[in-house]
Amino acid sequence: MPYAYWPLAFSIFLNPTVTFSKLCCHTNSYQLKNFIIMEDVLVPLIVFGTIFGILYMYFTTRNKERLALIEKGADAQIFFSAKKGNGVPFWKVFVLNFSFLCIGIGLGVFLANLFVNNLNMDDEVAYPASIFLFAGLGLLSSFLLSKKLLSDKE
Repeated sequence: MPYAYWPLAFSIFLNPTVTFSKLCCHTNSYQLKNFIIMEDVLVPLIVFGTIFGILYMYFTTRNKERLALIEKGADAQIFFSAKKGNGVPFWKVFVLNFSFLCIGIGLGVFLANLFVNNLNMDDEVAYPASIFLFAGLGLLSSFLLSKKLLSDKE
């Protein structure tokens, strides 16, 4: 970062209440324009760099662990699932969980609307509380149903 950007960067860092209109008084429009462009370029680079770094570490670590186990003489079958064809497919469990989550959120919004309109409850409390409550109940019921589905499959 060139020296001209340091006052702008530190003024934002040290005082989060600084607005762009206040920054214009201390910097010229060229510095502000370059700072916004730099922000538009850096954010996607940082996001994709982070995703790449996580995936790179995952695959290299997995490869090193497998090579270490093979050097110790471990069987290669430990890398593969023993119940490949016996279990319930992943997509069925995912669809079940997602559908119960959506049903729970829908019930939460509906009941929150009833609470706000009929019981004169504060909407800032009713909506988040009922959405989280019924979403959690939906996920709990989908977990119990998928556990039953997995036990019936075996």
